Amino acid sequence: MFRVTDEAVAGAPEALRLVSVSKVYGRGGGDETAVKALDGVTLSLPTGTFTAVMGPSGSGKSTLLQCAAGLDQPSAGLVVVAGAQLAGNSEAELTRLRRQRIGFIFQQFNLLPTLTVLQNVLLPSKLAGTKINRAKAVSVLERLGLGQRLRHLPAQLSGGQQQRVAIARALVTEPEVVFADEPTGALDTRSAREVLGLLTQAVRDYGRTVVMVTHDPVAASYADQVIFLADGRLAGALQRPTAEEVAERMTRLGAWDAEDSPVAAHGVGV
Repeated sequence: MFRVTDEAVAGAPEALRLVSVSKVYGRGGGDETAVKALDGVTLSLPTGTFTAVMGPSGSGKSTLLQCAAGLDQPSAGLVVVAGAQLAGNSEAELTRLRRQRIGFIFQQFNLLPTLTVLQNVLLPSKLAGTKINRAKAVSVLERLGLGQRLRHLPAQLSGGQQQRVAIARALVTEPEVVFADEPTGALDTRSAREVLGLLTQAVRDYGRTVVMVTHDPVAASYADQVIFLADGRLAGALQRPTAEEVAERMTRLGAWDAEDSPVAAHGVGV
């Protein structure tokens, strides 16, 4: 089982555990039509860590994120988030677990255009039928530099500001694990750095566990560790990674040519 070995998190409670998780698409029309997106992935991540997931196109990284977050059911294996097993639950139970224990940040923000910033952040609590803590939502938005934007609509914000709203929405319910799917993919360099700094702050200052899928070695270098996938299987890990180390590992996995890697093309800035 892959485990984080950094001394700083030794003995920390387990935030996420996958045991022999597989995901097969296309079964039913004959075995030759089946596509195995995940192939027996086993890993364990402690609470209060920031993990990046990387791999070539088709390696299974997005499927891993979806299965770990309860957005998709694995074909086999066990997924446990903050002590709660996701397998075998009804859709209603999965929805409740996601709302109580999981936050999700999407690349395209997924903000409702007709709701204000504050209304978007409060929406998960409203949908869950839990007590709406307006003061807490305002506090989170203020910490993210959006205190003057509470009544603005998403269209009135920059891309970086919209992603900060999405981060606030993910954090306000105090989830045990925050999953981020290419959170900087639609952002410019400055906004990307701000977002990555906020995710790091969520781990360091608030004890959240962040699991981020990314294609960018520089974004991955903000994480405590990077795990690599290839052909649906774990293909290694790096602790306290640098952008150059990540790019070199991705080159070896065949994700790109060394001269075409993001680090070679853009230097060490996101």
